[in-house]
Amino acid sequence: MLANYLIGLREGLEASLVVVILIAYLVRSGRRLLLPRIWAGVAAAVVVSLAFGALLTWGPRRLTFQAQEAIGGILSIVAVGFVTWMVFWMASHARGLSAELRGKIDVAAEAGRASLMLVAFLAVGREGLETALFLWAATQAAAGSAATTAPLFSALLGIMTAAAMGFAFYKGVLRINLSRFFTWTGVILIVVAAGVLAYGVHDLQEAAILPGLNSLAFDVSSTIPLTSWYGTLLKGIFNFSPATTWLEATAWTLYVVPTLILFLRHVRRPIAAPAGEAHTDAPVEARLQPVS
Repeated sequence: MLANYLIGLREGLEASLVVVILIAYLVRSGRRLLLPRIWAGVAAAVVVSLAFGALLTWGPRRLTFQAQEAIGGILSIVAVGFVTWMVFWMASHARGLSAELRGKIDVAAEAGRASLMLVAFLAVGREGLETALFLWAATQAAAGSAATTAPLFSALLGIMTAAAMGFAFYKGVLRINLSRFFTWTGVILIVVAAGVLAYGVHDLQEAAILPGLNSLAFDVSSTIPLTSWYGTLLKGIFNFSPATTWLEATAWTLYVVPTLILFLRHVRRPIAAPAGEAHTDAPVEARLQPVS
């Protein structure tokens, strides 16, 4: 599914850029011997993220239906909060990310072995936990539109693409306008998050925590059946539900409209240069130089 692929691609690319910056800075500053600490932190972050994803997937299965729906609804809303924070954070910090990480790695290298590993773990682990949570929520929302392994396969393909792009950045082979990339994927993810939010509201209605389960804003099931290819496409990409309650429709609208407006205003606003650096409007990719 395109939505899950984009989630894996965007989050994976953020993590890849972090790793590339950390490794490149150590290599250029003549501290190659410290690279194993970076990889140890990355490996630990991957393990924790996978464990978190497994806990989300298999943890609630022994609970009652209402408990499962309640947990699913709450976690879906939490996932929407995380992904919203993530797209705004990346829009603000994309240009200053390299300088910020260089400062942290200098401090960590002087503090000791565990400190440098912790920098890599926190930088990559944050992206991994966000990815696991949002993928779980998006997969739950798209349940029934395809085989259960399809969303995970799409996300894995996105992560693999991001890893390949990160390696190409490291070697200086690939250059793209990262500001534009994060802007467009941010817009798409906000729309996807709106669908996850609506699904989370529906879960809470199923759990009898929120009212209005039988109060439908529209029902186009006969026109757009989920068994059709276009129903599957809409469900898989946008988490579209042909039978949507008024509360779901209201939550979707109240989230997507102001969030998109604020995000687009945010990315068009000039970004202040980090302390100690001159302001520049050059594309982000101009700062990623090849490393031998």
